[in-house]
Amino acid sequence: MTVIRARDVVVEFPIYGISTSRSIKKVIMRAATGGVLGRDSSERIVVKALDSVSFEVHEGDRVGLVGHNGSGKSTLLRLVAGIYEPSAGSVEVNGRVSSMLDIFLGMDLEATGLDNIYLRGRVMGVRPQEMRAKLDEIVDFTGLGDYLHLPLRTYSSGMAMRLGFAVSTSIDADIILMDEWLNVGDAEFMEKATHRLDTLLDGARVVIIASHDLSLIKSQCNKIIRLEHGKIVNTSADTA
Repeated sequence: MTVIRARDVVVEFPIYGISTSRSIKKVIMRAATGGVLGRDSSERIVVKALDSVSFEVHEGDRVGLVGHNGSGKSTLLRLVAGIYEPSAGSVEVNGRVSSMLDIFLGMDLEATGLDNIYLRGRVMGVRPQEMRAKLDEIVDFTGLGDYLHLPLRTYSSGMAMRLGFAVSTSIDADIILMDEWLNVGDAEFMEKATHRLDTLLDGARVVIIASHDLSLIKSQCNKIIRLEHGKIVNTSADTA
């Protein structure tokens, strides 16, 4: 059974190099819309990006994360993805996770497009033999042809987006995480990319999307979690 459970999770980031009260005041002013400033057990200045967060997500859920910039949406996604470890509390994730938080993560500008398919796959936790079985389909979807034999640094932004999107959406997953809706930017590529993304999301058992677009969240999700300053302030199962 695909499930995500978080219990009293805290995620803290230490701030180094602050030695005066004036410096602390400046940081507080800059962080006014972000996490909560405090001190940890070692008396270091920290930002609590998530503060005693608890939630459960079950199979069939489409969850939308909403809140101001710095509210903790992206941190929560990275927690579920395994990128961040909790400073306190616990998180349990049962199911294969596909993270769309950075579709270029693991790719190398000096490596060819073909090599980057395997590099991106490795970061996604896909074994080379599994990625090799999907290679022809990925190559065909990108439409990049012989450019795949050239270094990634020679690609336009649209070509790089095609490659990153094709690899990132090639793996079936139980749980899909997205920080804003993916926009591939290339008009001629958009239609088939949108169809592929819709198919991927339809097949997932759990989807979590963070977005400032409330109309998108309401159209795609059956649950909404609202965060403010690292805390969950409201959870709603009614998106109407």
